[in-house]
Amino acid sequence: MRYLIFVTLLWAFSFNLIGAYLAGQVDSYFAVLTRVLLAGVVFLPLTRWRGVAPGFIGGVTLVGALQFGVTYLCLYLSFNVLTVAEVLLFTVLTPLHVTLIDDALNRRFNPWAMVAAAVAVLGAGLIRYDGVSNDFLGGFLLMQLANFTFAAGQVGYKHLAQRYPSDIPLHRRFGYFFIGALVVVLPAWLLFGNPDKLPTTTAQWGVLVWMGVLATALGQFCWNKGATLVDAGTLAVMNNMAVPVGLVLNLLFWGTQTNLVLLTVGGLIILASLQINRLGRKQAQ
Repeated sequence: MRYLIFVTLLWAFSFNLIGAYLAGQVDSYFAVLTRVLLAGVVFLPLTRWRGVAPGFIGGVTLVGALQFGVTYLCLYLSFNVLTVAEVLLFTVLTPLHVTLIDDALNRRFNPWAMVAAAVAVLGAGLIRYDGVSNDFLGGFLLMQLANFTFAAGQVGYKHLAQRYPSDIPLHRRFGYFFIGALVVVLPAWLLFGNPDKLPTTTAQWGVLVWMGVLATALGQFCWNKGATLVDAGTLAVMNNMAVPVGLVLNLLFWGTQTNLVLLTVGGLIILASLQINRLGRKQAQ
């Protein structure tokens, strides 16, 4: 749990840094590429190749492509059409993806999760009841893709660590993660990146270094290591802890103007969907 708690605080602060210094100012593809390259510089020198099962190497590479490559491309793009508060709220659906994917890997199905997802979508729509724009819907769908790939990555890593036990510590078997991420992010930057929107200030470069070394290298490793030490239910719940922490930081330090009533009611409905999911899992058991 201590790994997951630490990363929750780290990522909650990082969400706000993205919204304040990078979103709409620095090309999204370049920002994600920089994070992957910096994290790779940290972990690849530590990475062992000999004595590691090829299935584990391939699996972790795929996890990196999903959990970081696809997830963070969608995340950064969503910041262009959603507020920080909305992005944080829509990550609340990640636990539903975690439970569904874990059920699929364990060959079981819980229909309550689908009911919970529908309730969560209702709460999300309520937040913008005064005018749901095409940009808002696009941002919401981007966040759901990000939630799915992030959930698939962490559940997949948990299963890989269980399937391929080794005397080699996990931090020596994690560099493949960033190779997988680079396979997705580098072509995306070459095809869709905007060279005219590179960082121009010291603050922007500083945030990118923070995101690459701390939020990405240290954060991704600690989160995935923590995922191997807890059950799927705990992992699902911990996926939500960054939301209240991030919203508090957003309001306290950045003073973002938002409709607190709608934000609160919509957020409570989304949180209620998680309770529905939890009760359904208990009934199924």
